[in-house]
Order: sequence, then C-alpha cells, then structure tokens
Amino acid sequence: MKKSSRQLIGAFAAVALIVGMWWIGSLALQKPLLPTPWLVFARIPELFVAGMFQHLQASFYRVVVGIVLSIMGGFGLGLVMGSFPKWNQFFDPLIYLTYPIPKMALLPIVMLLGGLGDASKITMIVLIVLPQVTISVRDAVREVPNHYYDVYRGLKANRWQQFVAITFPATLPAMFSSTRISLGTAISILFFTENYGTEFGMGYFIMDAWTRMDYPAMYGGILVLSSFGFFLFLLMDFLSGYFFKWQRK
Repeated sequence: MKKSSRQLIGAFAAVALIVGMWWIGSLALQKPLLPTPWLVFARIPELFVAGMFQHLQASFYRVVVGIVLSIMGGFGLGLVMGSFPKWNQFFDPLIYLTYPIPKMALLPIVMLLGGLGDASKITMIVLIVLPQVTISVRDAVREVPNHYYDVYRGLKANRWQQFVAITFPATLPAMFSSTRISLGTAISILFFTENYGTEFGMGYFIMDAWTRMDYPAMYGGILVLSSFGFFLFLLMDFLSGYFFKWQRK
C-alpha cells in the first residue's frame, strides 16, 4: 500500500473516531448545548449562505499576512544572527528576554498602539511566529559544516554564490518546520483577538453564535476554523515535500 493511501485511510479513521465520540456524547447528554454532528453538518451550508465566508476570508487574510511577515522578518534576522556573531550577541538576549512573555499580556498594548483593526491582530501573530522562525534559521545556519564553504571558496565563489548554493537551501527546512509548529498557536491567538474591535473573523463568528445560544452555528464555526487550520497544515506539508524532495527518504 502506498504511503498516500495509508495517510488517507488514517485521516478517515481519525475523523470517524472524533465524529463517533461526538455522536455518543450528544446522545448521552441529550441537551441542546451538544447537538449531534449530523445537525451541525447540515447547518454548515446555511452558514456560508448567511455570510460566514466573509468571516473566513477575514481570518485567512490576517493569518496569511502575519505568517508571511514573520517568515520574511524571521528568515532575515536568523541569517544575520547565524552569520555574524556580533549581531547574534546583540539579538540573542533580546529574543530570550522577550520571548517568554505571554503574548496575550501584550494585547492591550498592541491594540492601543495599533488600533482595533487588522494591524493589531496581524502584529500578535508576528510576535508569536517571528521569534520561532528566527531561532530555527539561526541554528540551521550554525549547523552548516564549514568544509562546505571551504569547497566553494576553493572554487573562487563569492559570498553571494556561497549563500545561494549552501546557506539558503540549508535554512529553508528549518524555516518551514518552525512555521508549521507555530501555526496552531497563531490561529489560537487570532481566535482570541477577533473578539475585540471587529465584526468579521471566525473568532467573532463563533463567540457571537455562543452568546446567542445558537449552538449548531457555534460548532459549525469551530469545524470550519479547524478545517481552515488543517488546510494550512496540508499546504505547508505540500510545499515542504515539493521543495525538499531529499527529505522524503
């Protein structure tokens, strides 16, 4: 059996297990706050007709922009820190002192400085993802064996040619891995921030359905948000497999 077929079967088995446990729980509880999965599934198309796509679009924009900015900033900063010890001595304490700070504690400050719109929500994602990308890229640069560069220096390659041929390919897997790891946290933070100063976003949609006690809509929003995160994970895996074919073995 091919690997893709095994993964597909495993995915179906995991979904069946979750839906089965959900269904058994709803039958045991027999209360509106935990509707059956079939009721929620039937409601999802109605939610999209009622405008949930606009909420999903707003969340997608914030996550994608936040991730892209984090990758660009973290990749550049990680290269500088890994390549130049003096810059690493400056940024290392700065990152290690600020990274342990709970990012949700910074939300009031970010909203005061960045407003209640998309800027503050994107900033919160960047605050979470960028340090992880930075540290991963920095460590990947440090782990490149020196004799790789010696070979290219022997071929009279300049710094830019060494970067394109050695450093850049060596750091890309670390960048993708750190982004994948922090993606779930970024979506969780986005859900929380979308409860403040906005009328669009999956976080707002889910909490609004909860306050109205529209539980099928609430669970439908949770399923859509989970599917959205699952799609992003699959996209990262696809890009990783496409660009780093040597890692398949």
